[in-house]
Amino acid sequence: MRRGGSGVTGAGWRMFVGGLAVGHTGDREPTGREGREGQDDLAPPRSTWQRALSVLKRDPLALFGICCVVLLIVVAAFAPKLAPYPAMGEGRSSVSTRVSAPSKEFVLGTDRLGRDVLSRIIYGARPALIAPLIVVLLAVAIGAPLGAIAGLMGGWVDEAIMRVCDLFLAFPSLLLAMAIVALQGPSLTNAVIALAVSWWPWYTRLVRGVALSLRHQAFVEAARALGASTPKIMLRHILPNSITPILVQASLDVGTVILATTGLAFIGLGSQPPAADWGLMIEDGRALLRTAWWTSTFPGLAIFLAVLSFNLVGDALRDLFDPKEYR
Repeated sequence: MRRGGSGVTGAGWRMFVGGLAVGHTGDREPTGREGREGQDDLAPPRSTWQRALSVLKRDPLALFGICCVVLLIVVAAFAPKLAPYPAMGEGRSSVSTRVSAPSKEFVLGTDRLGRDVLSRIIYGARPALIAPLIVVLLAVAIGAPLGAIAGLMGGWVDEAIMRVCDLFLAFPSLLLAMAIVALQGPSLTNAVIALAVSWWPWYTRLVRGVALSLRHQAFVEAARALGASTPKIMLRHILPNSITPILVQASLDVGTVILATTGLAFIGLGSQPPAADWGLMIEDGRALLRTAWWTSTFPGLAIFLAVLSFNLVGDALRDLFDPKEYR
């Protein structure tokens, strides 16, 4: 029964008081994890340099890899200035200093032809760096446009490009490169061409995946509605959005290609004597491994350090561009 003319029952008062309590609870200050998440959502986005510094602070190995890569570039660029014996680095032999152990005169010893191992390693940094960069650049130049075309156009064009990729990927990259070099003749140039021919399908598949994820996005549909042609969409929208995964994959591939080029030189299908090549130096000192271990050990350590450095840089780039790492 109603009390007087107020028209408010006991149940109504309880609902009213409960509503006030809920409202008061909802207006409370966020604490703990909720507060931190709210601050993260409201925080301005970090710049690329801030994210890079964060990656380097979190992963000291990334900084080590970057320093080693920079050192390799400097050594390759200024090899004639840095090598103790530039003439030996270029291939001149010396019978009087054959198979000399490491000493003050020859810090890393000499090989069976009397050439300074340190000078040869310094000069060998040039093909070890330049050849993989050329291979990766050629592979990207061939594979990225094909992947963009396949993902953007679809249909029989996509099927044709992907089946050609499958045909190349059916063979191991190094085995296919060995077959191509064997047909063309052993040389560093032929090795670079052969590796690029066997490497491009990976970038085609990578960019195709990006194109498939973007082809139905609003900005691509808007460009189509405005009359943009397929090549224009590919150049202005698909390829620019593929740069980040390409950079990460390319940095990781450089280390793998270093192993491939030095491996081809080791079996006689890459650089030819008297060129300074780390793989060639290992093959040259293989017969002396027990008596003159330094002739093969130090070039092998150079390969190990170079490959490790580029892999660390690739991991750092992947962390830097990973959107899940930063809000």
